[in-house]
Amino acid sequence: MSEPTGATRRRGPFKVGDQVQLTDPKGRHYTFTLEAGKNYHTHKGAFPHDELIGAPEGTVVRTTGNVPYLALRPLLPDYVLSMPRGAAVIYPKDAGQILAMADIFAGARVVEAGVGSGALSTYLLRAVGDTGTLASYERRQDFADIARGNVERYFGGPHPAWKLTVGDLQDNLVETDVDRVILDMLAPWECLDVAAKALVPGGLVCCYVATTTQMSRTVEALREHGAYTEPQAWETMVRTWHLEGLAVRPDHRMIGHTGFLLTARRMADGVEPPLRQRRPAKGAYGEDFDNDKPTQLSLAERAAARAAAKAATPVIEQD
Repeated sequence: MSEPTGATRRRGPFKVGDQVQLTDPKGRHYTFTLEAGKNYHTHKGAFPHDELIGAPEGTVVRTTGNVPYLALRPLLPDYVLSMPRGAAVIYPKDAGQILAMADIFAGARVVEAGVGSGALSTYLLRAVGDTGTLASYERRQDFADIARGNVERYFGGPHPAWKLTVGDLQDNLVETDVDRVILDMLAPWECLDVAAKALVPGGLVCCYVATTTQMSRTVEALREHGAYTEPQAWETMVRTWHLEGLAVRPDHRMIGHTGFLLTARRMADGVEPPLRQRRPAKGAYGEDFDNDKPTQLSLAERAAARAAAKAATPVIEQD
């Protein structure tokens, strides 16, 4: 049985072409590619690449300045944060949430719009494996070129499950019977119709947006569309801890807001989503709510929804 694509690059002794991550005594990381006969230079001296070729991971090398460096293969989170960028990358904390909450499984058929620098594409390809498919769409040729280079550098060549198309998702999407659609773009609400046509019943759309206004409009567009279940939205924040003897406390810096994630499921054709039963907060659809947006509820529809929610609320008689 053949190894999955890229698996041989993740284990065993270091080989020519492998990515190596060095860690210095202060915990700083440096990444380079092993080449026979080359030297790696630091501000504390140099050492030959040949010293690592054939050595196991976890080896410590010393420079000519007698400074030790720990050598390991970079983990995928390390790789995506250090790779060349065109657009900003999706941070590992959000990529992990997408893989888990969008339920990306081995063999899944996934469509991705907005490739950026290829960070999320790499995560998705590892998750779907050689038996799945990932169709990625990117408007900009320069971003697509950077993303392709980053993905192929990580896997050691082209991935058999990946198809990268330069163009707009709305105009170029040809995939059908898709399990998941991931939208990382400025206006994901513009692609909800083509996503619904491509998704299988029960399939999932996941949107990554940066601002609350984008989040609000995407949610209203999902509700208005009629083919999706009630959307869920959230963000994650990561706080590391300082660990030094008895000085165990949260670090003063953390990875705070990077973006919002929204998910919704594709309903079966011809089935209307159930009316939400919870009562909107007072003023939720006040004067500041833009009534001219075609993706948002009309005043009559909002009034009907509020009336239905009120009627569904049980009345408790008091003695």
